[in-house]
Amino acid sequence: MIRPDRALVLFSGGQDSTACLAWALDRFAHVETVGFDYGQRHSVEMRQRTLVLARIRERFPAWAERLGPDHRLDLTAFGAIGDTALTSDRAFEMDARGLPNTFVPGRNLVFLTWAAALADRRGLGRLVGGMCETDFSGYPDCRRDTLDALQSALNLGMDQTFVIDTPLMRLTKAETWALTLGLGGPTLVDIVLEDTHTCYAGERGERHPWGHGCGACPACELRARGWREWEAAGRPALSA
Repeated sequence: MIRPDRALVLFSGGQDSTACLAWALDRFAHVETVGFDYGQRHSVEMRQRTLVLARIRERFPAWAERLGPDHRLDLTAFGAIGDTALTSDRAFEMDARGLPNTFVPGRNLVFLTWAAALADRRGLGRLVGGMCETDFSGYPDCRRDTLDALQSALNLGMDQTFVIDTPLMRLTKAETWALTLGLGGPTLVDIVLEDTHTCYAGERGERHPWGHGCGACPACELRARGWREWEAAGRPALSA
């Protein structure tokens, strides 16, 4: 049977999913992680996520006791169908629908469906994702209405009681930085800065004040703007 005090975090190794992992470890008795290889252009995130998990185990012993196995699922066939700027080398731009061409149609729906299938077998009642409709790129599968509908469908289709948690849904990127500080202090902020990966171009070269990245893709722009806003506010901590 699945248990409501056991969680599965959709963990990419980026800023948002690291904040979500800390949020889950702060709340649940047992937490596992899952990453998806969908042929993403920024495949470096698959390497970084392993490093971030190791850092958290090393620097947060109390969390390490609750952090269970990490799972990696191969969704490269799905990524090939999407044919977007996240899965092929092309310029970042808007498409005819007014959506960024980094939008992979149905990505979060597929991720959560696979995660639910895994959680069913692992006895994990909470699915935790970093979807956000405050500071985001306009992806329709990040909306809470979408996830509420999916939660209902998963529970009906699997005869389960999953809860999809989205702790960042109403937060700005500045508030995500603040939440990170509130959950794990400067140590967790340092892990996000040094080890996480968010850049869509897969750039790990230059270390900016807000972390590594090309500085020009939509993901870097959001992360950098949030950092500047948080710094301008005096780096307050946001209670979890």
